[in-house]
Amino acid sequence: MIRDFSNRLTNKNFYIIFGLDVLFVFTALILSIFLRYEFIFPAELTFLFQGGAVVTILGIKIVVFSYFGLYRGMWRYTSIWDMFNVIKANISASAITITMIWLTIGLNNISNSVLVLDFMILTALMGSSRVGVRMYFNHILPLIRPKYPSHTVRKVIIIGTGDTGQTILRQSLEKPDEKIKVVGFLDDNPTKIGSRIHDIPVLGSIDSLKNVSVFYDEILICTPSASRKEMRSIIEICKDSGKVFKTLPSISELVQGHVTIAEFREVSLVDLLGRDEVTLDEDSIRDFIHGKRVLITGAGGSIGSELVRQCLKYEPAVMVMLDLSEYNLFEMDREIMALESTILFKPVLCDIRDKDVISKVFDEFEPQVVLHAAAYKHVPMQETFPWEAVKTNVLGTTNLTQVALKHMVEKFVLVSTDKAVKPVNVMGATKRLAELIVQSANTSSTEFMAVRFGNVLGSSGSVIPIFQEQIRRGGPVTVTDPDMQRYFMSVSEASQLILQAGALGQGGEVFVLDMGEPLRILDIANELIRLSGYEPELDIPINFIGPRPGEKKVEELVLDSEMLDSTRHDKIFVLKDNTVTPKVLEFIKSGIYDLELGISQNSANQIRRKLASILPEYDPDLGAGEPIYLNIKAQA
Repeated sequence: MIRDFSNRLTNKNFYIIFGLDVLFVFTALILSIFLRYEFIFPAELTFLFQGGAVVTILGIKIVVFSYFGLYRGMWRYTSIWDMFNVIKANISASAITITMIWLTIGLNNISNSVLVLDFMILTALMGSSRVGVRMYFNHILPLIRPKYPSHTVRKVIIIGTGDTGQTILRQSLEKPDEKIKVVGFLDDNPTKIGSRIHDIPVLGSIDSLKNVSVFYDEILICTPSASRKEMRSIIEICKDSGKVFKTLPSISELVQGHVTIAEFREVSLVDLLGRDEVTLDEDSIRDFIHGKRVLITGAGGSIGSELVRQCLKYEPAVMVMLDLSEYNLFEMDREIMALESTILFKPVLCDIRDKDVISKVFDEFEPQVVLHAAAYKHVPMQETFPWEAVKTNVLGTTNLTQVALKHMVEKFVLVSTDKAVKPVNVMGATKRLAELIVQSANTSSTEFMAVRFGNVLGSSGSVIPIFQEQIRRGGPVTVTDPDMQRYFMSVSEASQLILQAGALGQGGEVFVLDMGEPLRILDIANELIRLSGYEPELDIPINFIGPRPGEKKVEELVLDSEMLDSTRHDKIFVLKDNTVTPKVLEFIKSGIYDLELGISQNSANQIRRKLASILPEYDPDLGAGEPIYLNIKAQA
């Protein structure tokens, strides 16, 4: 406390606040006496202003104020908690002062009312001075001496008067560098309409936006928990205004940090989908991750990179980020290096198909948890080059499970896909085999499990970035089939539920995530066109190009013969009675071994047939053809 007090002596703002507090101590005492005795100063109380008493009273109060941190605050940011500190400091200072007077001269000559009034007046004066500083910096100074020319400051309307909207307002007042000025709120709560928040009016309901009388440049949507239907309605209203509008990420996307103005972004399809907030069993995930050595394969990809970010919250001891893509791993490493973290991060550039290298990685880091997200996933590409899908999705997973067993990894979680159900493409068939490989490897020392879910919004190579690029070029937007449907969830939701499933699993399970209702790809195309400010067909044409090799119209999350059981989490289910008999497992292992032999010499259809012989549920498209290679001969 003494060191802190001495440091403040070099701060000019300290002298102002300190000097005011000294003045307030004497002012409060004098006023309390005058008020109690009807502006007559009794002679018997003159001892309070004699040398020894003055020094004692002033010394007690200043030391107590310093102890409660009243000279450490930045008063331009005064909050309600600072006011509580002022009250607590004055209660303590008054109690000590009264005790000292009682022990020395007694309280017979001093009215109790004087002591109570002294406390009340001093608290009011000190609180007012600190609130006044905030009002000066936040409201008066910007008017007298604006930091930026008025034409460079964006005037915004905030939709939503909840905690998020109020946080954004406070930041706009406290951080002029953001160069925004809130001119009003809109909210559908009728009890709030007409009220003021930090002197900013609530102008009306959300649908009254087009009728507001104040001028504004931009709209900030501060409703991160809005449902899909509510978000659609808000966006339509904002579009009708003709103004720029932005939104905060959903609650699940904000889970790692505080709400800031910088978090605002253009409205995206994720906002329109509006899935409910994911509620996690944080304690079970912390037990799963905290203090462990965690290895994530495919750590530079969409799911893998988000798994890295989500794991950060639970403070693993070591985070090994493994990826074959040099660029993706480099970018992920840069992102992690920018964080202030005590976690040891290790980027590893290697191929899961190389068992020798994988063994060396496990020898060095001895991971306790493996999250296996590395895979080839683009359906048409894997139809053309099926041997690459087999090498990565099947043989790579085999390598990892064998090495994990050798090193007695505690838990191994495979990231699977809904395309593994009744697969009609190579990608789905290889991922179904990966599920079976993981199930067959389960032991009492190493718990293996798989998590199955659908498409991830905005992942690399997925339909949404393709549509967005086509819209930027002016169209046309290409849709395979008007009835094509897919399950979708955001990357953050998928990653959180993968960790939750890993925490719940006890070995041998195939978990299935609740994906909600499937969406038509045509509807997504229409929504993205409208979000971009155009009308489908009128401004941006939509062309139907027919299904690509290996594509199904509708994806499924379970086989007809499979049943789902609920788990402790309402968005995670587990396949019921999904054990595989030893005879079937032996047949699968033999088939994989046969598949591996001379795989690069097999034709695409030969590989599809071999996959079908291992997986009876796989219905291959043998008409997909073979890849065409160009043989360019030198001219004579």
